[in-house]
Amino acid sequence: MEFAVILAGGTGKRLWPLSRQKRPKQVLRILDGQTLLRRCFERLQRSFDLRNILVLTNHEFVDVVRENLLELPEENVIAEPTVRDTAGAIGLAATILSKYDPDSTMAVVTADQILEPPEIFETALRTAISFVNENPEALVTFAVKPTFPSTQFGYIKLGEVKPFAESRDAVRRVEAFREKPDEATAYTYVESDQYVWNSGMFVWKSRTVLEQLGRFLPECLEPLRHIQTDWGTANQQITLKEWFGRLPKISIDYAVLEKANDVYAIALNCRWLDLGSFAALGDIIRSDDHNNIVVAGHSELLDCKNNIIVTEDKGHLIALIGLDNMIVAHSPDATLVCPATQAHQLKELLEQIQRHGRDTFL
Repeated sequence: MEFAVILAGGTGKRLWPLSRQKRPKQVLRILDGQTLLRRCFERLQRSFDLRNILVLTNHEFVDVVRENLLELPEENVIAEPTVRDTAGAIGLAATILSKYDPDSTMAVVTADQILEPPEIFETALRTAISFVNENPEALVTFAVKPTFPSTQFGYIKLGEVKPFAESRDAVRRVEAFREKPDEATAYTYVESDQYVWNSGMFVWKSRTVLEQLGRFLPECLEPLRHIQTDWGTANQQITLKEWFGRLPKISIDYAVLEKANDVYAIALNCRWLDLGSFAALGDIIRSDDHNNIVVAGHSELLDCKNNIIVTEDKGHLIALIGLDNMIVAHSPDATLVCPATQAHQLKELLEQIQRHGRDTFL
């Protein structure tokens, strides 16, 4: 059978104070009242039976995720007892799926991306699933053509075309993975036309990714074996809590994809955006005549330009005078005001808030 796994565990610190430790960015209602998680779920419903969609999330987010996806069976929202990065989350999902269907095919997507139009994503997804079903040892990622020399994304170097009956040139072998580069290197990648962004979405057989995890990350074998044995029994949650935290904290890219041989890429020729910062809103929301990005029910701007103004509170008025290139983000108990050029210091600011004992604002 074919399954979709949504990874929805990240907090999105670069969107503070809207995103919080108990309210991640994927459930913020800043896209015409919809959430990123909801949009992701609705895209997948075009290709998967409702019962075959799983969501993996941090244990603190379970309630808010279930509230956002009321039609999803409760047991399909799986709580990770602790944060273990994507290798642990994917290992857990593959372990669960392979117990019920040893030949299962799984598509892994993240909840914080925007893909438009969804029909193009659906076509690429079906191509990937067909390719994996014909080539069960393959690990497939989705490649995005860079639109600028980003230092925030990982890159993939593409190799030769892999012949595939359904599409002559859709599948390319991956020659190498490259981590987030500096600006000069990113510029070189884009100019070469050999590199693409790594979307962080994948398709493979559950058993295949487990075999690769066992090969390159053998310390995950015992925890996953215990979890699989007790999954679906009265000891399921006790065993998950005991053993999940023993999984190595590492990304699937580092753990497997950079080392494996049968890795392929399929082009995702649609509008793709990883909503990781306030600046990214400029790519999805139309600015006003003065280049202000406004996500607010009520706003009054006087002599303002190049600003990003965000609030989920539709009854709250944000009024600004004479601001240029600023970020103003309002939530019920905290407000951020900073130059857009200094938004990269948010992590440092949150660390300072924690040092001052104000954890309730995090």
